[in-house]
Amino acid sequence: MSDFQIQMNRAVAGFVTQITELARRAAIDTLEAALNGREARPKAAAASAGPGPGPGPGRGRARGAKRSSDELDKLAEHFQAFVKENPGLRIEQINKHLGTTTKDLALPIRKLLAEGAIHAKGQKRSTAYYAGSSGRGRRKAQS
Repeated sequence: MSDFQIQMNRAVAGFVTQITELARRAAIDTLEAALNGREARPKAAAASAGPGPGPGPGRGRARGAKRSSDELDKLAEHFQAFVKENPGLRIEQINKHLGTTTKDLALPIRKLLAEGAIHAKGQKRSTAYYAGSSGRGRRKAQS
């Protein structure tokens, strides 16, 4: 075998060893998380998940768990305030600023639209959001 082939085989073997070790660690982390009764999150994903406002993966809820009405109200208020300050933005742009996903905002947006607190122009991905024109705002729940 040539020197090049020997070096290539060593590089490939080293790479395979690293990948195998990473997979082993991930499996152990997942197993430990399952045994401890918590949701498993890869360390890289945990580090990259920002502390953005609003609920979402890794922000205090188990996967598939429903959001509380307080969470939804806070997210709706945050969204409404942002739209008031930044009219005419699309959902992708808003998500970048708020650290949310379209899925996170779907229900609060529907509620705000129904209340007249915001209005939308456009269709599908070209929908832009604006503060409500009717003067109606979010009504606070009276305790």
